[in-house]
Amino acid sequence: MKREILVNATPRETRVAIIEDGQLVELLVDRPDARRMVGDVYLGKVEAVLPGIQAAFVNIGTEKSAFLHAADVVVEDAQVSDDDDDDEDESGEESGGGGGRRGRREVRPIQDLLKRGQEILVQITKEPISTKGPRVTAQVSLAGRFLVYMPFASKVGVSRKIDERSERQRLRAMVGEMLPDDAGGVIVRTVSEDATKETFERELQTLINNWKRIKRKTQFTRAPSLVHRETNVTRGLVRDLFSAKVERVQVDSKQVYNEITEYLQGIAPELVERVKLYEENVPLFDKEGIETEIRDLFKRRCDLPSGGYLIFEPTEALVSIDVNSGRYTGKRDPEKTILKTNTEAAREIARQLRLRDVGGIIVCDFIDMETQSNRDKVLHELRTHLGRDRARTKAFAVSDLGLVEMTRQRVRQSHWHSMTEGCPTCSGTGRVFTPETIVRRTERAVRRMAAEGRKEPVVLRLHPEVALHVLEQEHDFMKRLEKMAGFTLELRDDPLLKPDEIKLVMRGAQRDVTQQYALA
Repeated sequence: MKREILVNATPRETRVAIIEDGQLVELLVDRPDARRMVGDVYLGKVEAVLPGIQAAFVNIGTEKSAFLHAADVVVEDAQVSDDDDDDEDESGEESGGGGGRRGRREVRPIQDLLKRGQEILVQITKEPISTKGPRVTAQVSLAGRFLVYMPFASKVGVSRKIDERSERQRLRAMVGEMLPDDAGGVIVRTVSEDATKETFERELQTLINNWKRIKRKTQFTRAPSLVHRETNVTRGLVRDLFSAKVERVQVDSKQVYNEITEYLQGIAPELVERVKLYEENVPLFDKEGIETEIRDLFKRRCDLPSGGYLIFEPTEALVSIDVNSGRYTGKRDPEKTILKTNTEAAREIARQLRLRDVGGIIVCDFIDMETQSNRDKVLHELRTHLGRDRARTKAFAVSDLGLVEMTRQRVRQSHWHSMTEGCPTCSGTGRVFTPETIVRRTERAVRRMAAEGRKEPVVLRLHPEVALHVLEQEHDFMKRLEKMAGFTLELRDDPLLKPDEIKLVMRGAQRDVTQQYALA
């Protein structure tokens, strides 16, 4: 698989695109006003302990208090299991916060572990999403290129992505020998297969020193405060993803190029020659033809090669994906037609989830298939392509209705949430009331005024499209309404109104009475 990384950097935004086999598969965006927080370490103060949900809320200085579950509180003898993942998150910052799966242990009651007003060191594992504050863990982890250091763990784990058993044992033994007693635990990362003992020792010492620096800082800092900031998106991506499997990295900023090459000189000098400074006049993303793909990732509809298409519908609870055959009708065998469309859809769904940075619960509505073998083929295709995703995913079996329920690790808002906002006209529903519905609403408002015995002339302000509907479709509306109400009505179009907004104004006093009478 051919993999490239493109970096487009300006003073107010850094965009990183990951290209696989000529296709855009991931987009990371970092802005000063929306800085990535996963991996940051804070000294916080416990605001509330809630035994009912076995969690605590911790003030770390953000707008909303952070959520800390009892399972994420430090207890003695936290362990790393013998076969640990890199714990890669969807941002590309492997183990950048809460890294490593600990061995199974009994979770002690939160009320026995924390008290209100207590200061506690925590690390962000999930950024604020929608109405929820950040999620944090007290099981701090510090990621390097080859190792993830966990001061509260006590064993050496090796990434499951290193398949060879003998290599896993060799790495575990090598790192275990150099780990000081009572210094914590370590996970050996995927890129470590060719690393030397000296490299491990140097990085381990750096990570341990970083932890000591964090601990020292907490002694001179009052909560809530930031005590350690995770590296920026570009440097973090180079640390976590840039290996011999990446053919090249193109950067269009001299400053970022120098930063990357300087960083690589210290951790992987053999990769420096793969980093190229892009200096052409045509913007980098335009030259590579991915700017259009970035624009399309915000659309509901995503077309498939054969003529079918997907519809993405984000909701508060989950994201639904509908698969449609569209103009692709096949030739003779309808089951083959459906299988081809669903197989294409499975591949594209896996790519779009990465590209759109969708997380949480996802329900895919594939076209109904008659045979179990075809359902299994589609599920296998989906799981195969999800395997390329650095975020943890899990896809369950295809139901009789053709639905696949799945989850994808979510540590921050999707691009759709972070780069768009609710429409001020439709309040985020994507729908507005029809002109006829607005006219009926206006009629009900006037009837309420008449029922109160009002006799002052009233001006009806409507959006131009609604006013046009009245003139063309209901030309007797005003005359009929005046006769019923018993007072003068004047219709005016107002282009400043929303399409489904009305205003009722008393003509003499110029007093707006919309809220009083236009209830529904």
